[in-house]
Amino acid sequence: MEGTRFRLIFANDPDVFQERINRFIADLGEDVVLVDVKFSTAVQGAQVNYSALVHYKEVESWKD
Repeated sequence: MEGTRFRLIFANDPDVFQERINRFIADLGEDVVLVDVKFSTAVQGAQVNYSALVHYKEVESWKD
């Protein structure tokens, strides 16, 4: 499973959460493939926590 990576992204605000996911995905290189994204919410009192576990893998560049 060489090259396999995971990243946990979380926030208490949905806009901040979306910005963090967008920034992370935009920063991935061309030699990275998204394998899966798991999304979850949890309520603590009056606060909602948003989280995503991003599974991605580094691969060799495509050659034409």
